[in-house]
Amino acid sequence: MGSKVTIKNKKNWKKVFINTFLFLFTLFLGGIIYLIILAEDLPSLTKLRQFNPETVTKIMSTDGQLIKELYTFKRDVVPIGKIPRNLINALISMEDHRFYDHSGVSIRGILRAVIIDIVTMSRKQGASTITQQLARNMYDTIGFQKTITRKLKELLTAIQIEKTYTKSEIMELYLNSVYFGHGTYGVQTASKYYFGKNVNELNLNECATLIGLLPAPAHYSPVNHPEKANWRRNLVLSVMNRREYISDSEFEIVKSSPLSEKTDTEDLGHAPYFSEYIRRELEKIDEELGINLYRDGLVIHTTLDMEIQKALEDAFLSGMDKNQSVLNNEFLNNKEKLENALKPSGFDIDSVKQILSNSKTIPGVLRNQFLVQGAAVVINPKNGYILGMIGGRQEDEYVDHFNRSVQAKRQPGSVFKPFIYLTALENKHKPTTQLLNQPLVKFIDDTTLWNPQNHDGSTGLLTTLRDGLRRSLNLVSVRVVQELVTPKEVKENAKLFGLTTNIRAFESIALGVSEVYPLEITSAYSVFANNGIYSRPFAITKIEDQYGSNMHEVIKKRIDDDYRLHRISYKEKENKEEKLKEIFSQFIPNSSEIKDEATIYLLRDMMRSVVDAGTGGALRWKYKFKRPAAGKTGTTDSKTDAWFVGYTPQIAMGVWVGVDDPSVSLGEKQFGSVAALPIWAKAIKQIYAVKGYPEEDWERPDGIVELEICTETYEKTTRWCPGDTRMTEIFMTDNQPKGACSKHQSPFSRFQDE
Repeated sequence: MGSKVTIKNKKNWKKVFINTFLFLFTLFLGGIIYLIILAEDLPSLTKLRQFNPETVTKIMSTDGQLIKELYTFKRDVVPIGKIPRNLINALISMEDHRFYDHSGVSIRGILRAVIIDIVTMSRKQGASTITQQLARNMYDTIGFQKTITRKLKELLTAIQIEKTYTKSEIMELYLNSVYFGHGTYGVQTASKYYFGKNVNELNLNECATLIGLLPAPAHYSPVNHPEKANWRRNLVLSVMNRREYISDSEFEIVKSSPLSEKTDTEDLGHAPYFSEYIRRELEKIDEELGINLYRDGLVIHTTLDMEIQKALEDAFLSGMDKNQSVLNNEFLNNKEKLENALKPSGFDIDSVKQILSNSKTIPGVLRNQFLVQGAAVVINPKNGYILGMIGGRQEDEYVDHFNRSVQAKRQPGSVFKPFIYLTALENKHKPTTQLLNQPLVKFIDDTTLWNPQNHDGSTGLLTTLRDGLRRSLNLVSVRVVQELVTPKEVKENAKLFGLTTNIRAFESIALGVSEVYPLEITSAYSVFANNGIYSRPFAITKIEDQYGSNMHEVIKKRIDDDYRLHRISYKEKENKEEKLKEIFSQFIPNSSEIKDEATIYLLRDMMRSVVDAGTGGALRWKYKFKRPAAGKTGTTDSKTDAWFVGYTPQIAMGVWVGVDDPSVSLGEKQFGSVAALPIWAKAIKQIYAVKGYPEEDWERPDGIVELEICTETYEKTTRWCPGDTRMTEIFMTDNQPKGACSKHQSPFSRFQDE
């Protein structure tokens, strides 16, 4: 009986063993299959090796200053060699003190976390190593939800990372990818944000503060919660001391020290319109180049000169304050003008009066009609470099995304007149050619007549082209178009100078009624400064990747590799290289001679009269700028647009002032010489002061002759011309006065005729 029971028990135990084995084997097999399925969704070995965290694209000035950063996540990558030892030790102390001993997963840490979670009936205790945290940060396929699936993915990826990278590389990747709050990723960006310094300059206090942020950056932010940040810093210091990374004395000294405060080391507020212009220019080509502006950590080298930009900004701000004050007073003293401007907004008139009388910030809904705006551009006429750019008001409360220097089409008024007079000179007319400075009326149709007037309402008799340009006489300009040239010829000339807007070929072209962009009209004037050579304006000189390699070469190599690996055909390779060449040609100077140097010299001399003794004369007598210069004021009807565009041998600069709503006048006396020229004058004086440009003047080319002429006949003087009628004038050699003064002749000449 007993033997039968024993045999039966053995069979039962055998059955239990087999069932248990089969159950465990099934579990094991199911686990393997489950892990295989999970692994399919994990990053490949190739992806692990090619991991490159998103980094910040930097826009740099020509003198090496940071203008703007572009990013999706703000992150600067630094090598492990530049990261302080204290920062690494603080991280290891708090997050993974066995980092150098495990292979990506800490079994001891997992068991401890499981026991604590069971005892506390929670899931608060973490068990992730630095490698596991890196796996979670690197790949969104792992996820951040606290689930068993995510944990397994994390473990598998961590093991793979440990096989792919060295411990030093893992530490570098982690510190460059972890989030520190306030939109900052990586220790370099966090160091800059919280302390205003590079990561390699951090002290123990700052290192402990940064690592203290990691569990909950928003909760422990020293910016928003300094008490909590101080507590976390001291906890980090305590653990570092316990693990013997810092001494007792270091611990006590730093523990009793206040949190480090940020020191401002750079001003990133300069040139917001220029940096936005750069961003938009790059967005036109980023897809074709296969780059991402916000993730690839590019370095964009530009033509902007920060000394020139600063001088321009200072002058612009001063000018805007004055012009805004004038406009405010105009509204306060002109009820009809105020009411008309208020119609689009429906704002209460008394509220607006309160704002204007106290010079308060103008609300957004009123800015189109009440805020004086402007644009200013500085160009190097020799190579087309955009050295400075302002596209609107610079104050923080007024900066917007509408760059008026490149997006606003405004009537140039008299600033357009040089193209009229240039066309006349090319048609063999002289600076001394005379036209009537008298009113004229032209019927456009049965009900409409055109009756242009001079800006000051004056009239006169015969007036030379030089004086017509010097005094900006509309009546003379109109007669030039009616009697000496055709509107079509003027339009063709304007297009040749790079104006891309619709220049309408009517007689009103003489008054500058066709809109232009400030950048383009300034660039056109740079041709006058550069002896007839047009240099296309541009702002980007070079694009580099985050490692300092020229992107042109990087992309070209990429195309070569695609061809070598048979990913593209030879024809596709040729097409891509041709497109690449076309794109990068935008980043090198492109100049061509579009006008005869002698003709340009003649026109420029007439334009010098504008600043020496004409509508731009304040540049000399008021602002005391004595260097060689030429330019032109411009004012449109009703003073809605005020301009001054001028140039020296080294600089071409254009300034426009107006209100976004082109129906609103700047003020009764807001001519270009009053509203725009002061900005130009203050800027040019400061630019010359900081840049130290040498004395330079334009050389007279062949084909120009200087003669003494009689002001009564504009012919060559004779010995009998009175002293007060003698003056010098320049002419084209092949288009100079032929005869002597016909009015002042020898007393005996009549007998010789008989």
